[in-house]
Amino acid sequence: MTAGPIALVGSGEYLPVMQRIEADLIKGRNPRYVQLPTAAAPEGDKSLQRWIDLGLQQAQRLGVEQVPVIVRDADEANNPELAAMIKDAGLIYLSGGNPHFLADTLRGSLVWNAIYEAWQNGAALAGCSAGAMAIADHIPALRVHSPRETRGLGALPHIRVLPHFDKMFGWVPDLALRMLNVPNGVHVVGIDEDTALVGGPFEWKVQGRQSVWLISDGNRQQFSEGDVIHLPAQ
Repeated sequence: MTAGPIALVGSGEYLPVMQRIEADLIKGRNPRYVQLPTAAAPEGDKSLQRWIDLGLQQAQRLGVEQVPVIVRDADEANNPELAAMIKDAGLIYLSGGNPHFLADTLRGSLVWNAIYEAWQNGAALAGCSAGAMAIADHIPALRVHSPRETRGLGALPHIRVLPHFDKMFGWVPDLALRMLNVPNGVHVVGIDEDTALVGGPFEWKVQGRQSVWLISDGNRQQFSEGDVIHLPAQ
């Protein structure tokens, strides 16, 4: 079985602006749309419910079944009943919030193992903002309340993701300095809001209304809708 596509999304999960991309991801696959709002768990149940509600609206627009998998902490990430809900997914989506919490909660867990297995067996895997950062290799120290670097979940060890890239430098003025010392063979990609990098693991296509940026040695190379980017592990 061939692994499914991955979508690394700058922002906009479950919103109409990203409906076309999500429809393409689940097209031809089992119409079970598994949604994990884990990255928002530190914000409380109200925030989790907001993501569940948005996910339901998108699932209804797509005409597929919504399967919310509510993982609030590491104990729930190792709940076999929650892990079993991921089986037979057509699309699995990790939505936004705190990327450090998301990676630390899922890493090595039954739920992450189920996600990885489903993706390897052909399910599409998407992450937006925190979800995109966690799917990849490494999460830089970007947030005031998370002043540390964190290992990602490692599905894409050759990629580091900066979502909301069109706004990121306003939030983190010293961003370029924080992205120094990237290992050889690892690519840093900035993904603007309402934009996605879809494909993987080495060949990708830009989808959405803005741009994706390949960042190397302080330089930025811009790619727009329909452009193909090759990101080989060197």
